Amino acid sequence: MDITPYRQQMDKSIAYFEWELKALQVGRASAGLVENITVEASYGPMKIPQIAHVTLMDAQTIKIEPWDKNEVKHVEKAIYDANVGLTPQNDGGYILVKIPALTQDRRMEITKQVKAMGEDIKGRIRVTRQDAMKDNKTIFDNKEIGEDEKNRNEKDIDTLTKNMNEKVDELVHNKSEEVMKV
Repeated sequence: MDITPYRQQMDKSIAYFEWELKALQVGRASAGLVENITVEASYGPMKIPQIAHVTLMDAQTIKIEPWDKNEVKHVEKAIYDANVGLTPQNDGGYILVKIPALTQDRRMEITKQVKAMGEDIKGRIRVTRQDAMKDNKTIFDNKEIGEDEKNRNEKDIDTLTKNMNEKVDELVHNKSEEVMKV
């Protein structure tokens, strides 16, 4: 049995987790904080990077400069409406977003959130593992493979699952350390 599709599914779960982690506010500027915000632009809903140039002015400031200056007010409203704890400042042709310093309580809150997100991804990995095990049992029951190959497949699936869970633990640990740094 080829476990590649299950590996790909687990990799997708981890990639999604990494993408979610980028959007967490950890007390310093990052383009990831605004790249997932949808703007109701004049020509339809779009993500901020699709309608504006996003740059980091310094460790605490994000500059968002729409290519069409008429979209500044739409971008500003989208950031407010996204409710991600950011306050945009409209400076006419562009928007500045100052990232506030995190309090210790907020750092603890974010760390708990990161751990919960990690557990959610581990749950998705477990579901993928269960699917793989079920498929392995089905092909064994249909006598397409022998018992040795069935056991080898189970061992491969368990090893893959263990490696993916370790990867999630590492991401959670690294992000938690990053958040707790003052």
